[in-house]
Amino acid sequence: MDPITLILTISGLALFEIISSIDNAIVNAEVLHTMSEKSKKWFLFWGLLFAVFIIRGLLPWVIVYASNPALGVIGSFTAAWSGDPAIKQALDASSPILLLGGGTFLILLFLHWLFIEDKRFGLPHERFFAELSPWFYAVASLFLLCVVWLGIHVNVYAAFGAVVGSTAFFITHGFKETAEKAEEELASGESRRSDISKILYLEAIDSTFSIDGVLGAFAFTLSVPLIIIGNGIGACIVRQLTVGNIERIKRLVYLKNGAMYSILFLGMIMALDAFGVAVPGWVSPAITFLIVGFFFQKSRSGTE
Repeated sequence: MDPITLILTISGLALFEIISSIDNAIVNAEVLHTMSEKSKKWFLFWGLLFAVFIIRGLLPWVIVYASNPALGVIGSFTAAWSGDPAIKQALDASSPILLLGGGTFLILLFLHWLFIEDKRFGLPHERFFAELSPWFYAVASLFLLCVVWLGIHVNVYAAFGAVVGSTAFFITHGFKETAEKAEEELASGESRRSDISKILYLEAIDSTFSIDGVLGAFAFTLSVPLIIIGNGIGACIVRQLTVGNIERIKRLVYLKNGAMYSILFLGMIMALDAFGVAVPGWVSPAITFLIVGFFFQKSRSGTE
């Protein structure tokens, strides 16, 4: 990977991690207002170590290893950096499983947001789809049916990966709904939890919400070290925003829209890669910057 592509990839990973974590960061900031200054510092330091090195460091490694256990624990971490042709061949053979599974997860995530979730309408068609919310399940089912059918003709394991991706979506969606309700209770100040228990609970919630960012990262690169670096930088910035500048972020009302459209395109890129369509490495970060830039400017124009 040449230096320019390397920098673009890491920058894109960091940006995607930031925008995909904005909603969670806002709620975390509300919870932090109910805690002491000492506890806030604990959350910023120890919580950051846990978020970067444990969650965003371990999860990509586990995903690559689960997609291809033949690589081994160490091999799955170093696969993208290794010059061994056997390791490269094994990674290429297993990548459709990971890419189609992750792509399916991300596209379902976008469809759920488009049809069901409350949102500030940034584009005209969003209101139309919001009025058709019961159709989400029909559209999701038909989408999965088509992806699995196409996957069977390319790689039967890739088709299985699509099913795993959809399963992961519906399982984590249930966890997220529970987590959102719990965060609202903590933010309201009505909870009798201690500050330490709040920190632990916030980290558990962050682990659930980090799956979107980690899976989306594979649209940028299959290199676990690069994912850790890019996502780690993004997680550090999000933690700083959570403590210091969250009110300014709240005014950028269309950033969530930008995050979701980025998720859609990254999911599509992963699916195309799984089906053998070669997508240049610079495309994912370039699309992410363009989409986020558009909705960032739209947010600023709406508040000026």
